[in-house]
Amino acid sequence: MILAGDVGGTKTHLALYEPASPVRAPVLERRLASREYATIEALVRGFLDGAPARPSRAVLGIAGPVVEQHVEATNLPWRIGAAALSAELGGVPVLLINDLEATARGLALLDGHEVETLHPGTPRPGNRALIAAGTGLGEALLVWDGKTWWPSASEGGHADFAPRDALEDELLQWLRGRHGRVSYERVLSGPGLADLYRFLAETGRGTAAGEVAVRFAAAADPAAVVSAAALDGSCGRARLALERFVSIYGAEAGNLALKALAVNGIFLGGGIAPRILPLLRSGGFLEALQDKGRLGPMLARVPVTVLRDDRAALWGAALLARSSA
Repeated sequence: MILAGDVGGTKTHLALYEPASPVRAPVLERRLASREYATIEALVRGFLDGAPARPSRAVLGIAGPVVEQHVEATNLPWRIGAAALSAELGGVPVLLINDLEATARGLALLDGHEVETLHPGTPRPGNRALIAAGTGLGEALLVWDGKTWWPSASEGGHADFAPRDALEDELLQWLRGRHGRVSYERVLSGPGLADLYRFLAETGRGTAAGEVAVRFAAAADPAAVVSAAALDGSCGRARLALERFVSIYGAEAGNLALKALAVNGIFLGGGIAPRILPLLRSGGFLEALQDKGRLGPMLARVPVTVLRDDRAALWGAALLARSSA
């Protein structure tokens, strides 16, 4: 059996496979709340309890920097090591990779209904890039060698946030007061969207809806309250927050496209993009992505695609586990 997984700050998606089975047809598949477990070993034990067989190999995509097969998870209180997890599994081989690398490996398996083209562009042979806002902000490069794309992990989501106008200058100062250093992840994530709403409230921007403010204050996931109220039109402040979020998301996607020279396409993964598709389609995202001065015309040709299905990371990990078996 092969164990494959996508380990995120909010949820962990695990599956067991027969070695030759299609990645869409696991023997066992479960989604677990990551923070309900003290360690990755405890989470894997919980998943395997009652499983039909123990794994003989495991590949896990982890939301965090994988260095020498160790990870200090960015948005979880976990230290993860391949050796410790291997010992938990009885000594079987364990490989840890970045979750965006795993997603990149699974891109080709997504069907047409599992993606949405925001901008068809004019793709040219060359690199791709992947950006994914969720609990945190992940980024990855897919380097073209003339025949195929090779995924390369990145922690670009932790690069310094760069304001583009006076409002974002003020936002940066506000965030710095709360967090110290401000990265793009501080803005482009679920907690970042909640902070955008708080910033607008504290600075008196946007038309407030009292009932939304009450739900926001009580919610376990306040970002979900903001996005829902923005999309259904019940709160002007929430709409303003999400519109600004989408614009900054587009700007950073454009930054990544420049750094990767991603002339073959930019892909949006993560849990947020599929939930806010109406605003992503509205134009602000693409306008910000392409607003890069003299290189704007080049970025206008770059295709932009949203991943509507979040299983690409699981499938990518399963593919790698199967190929190395």
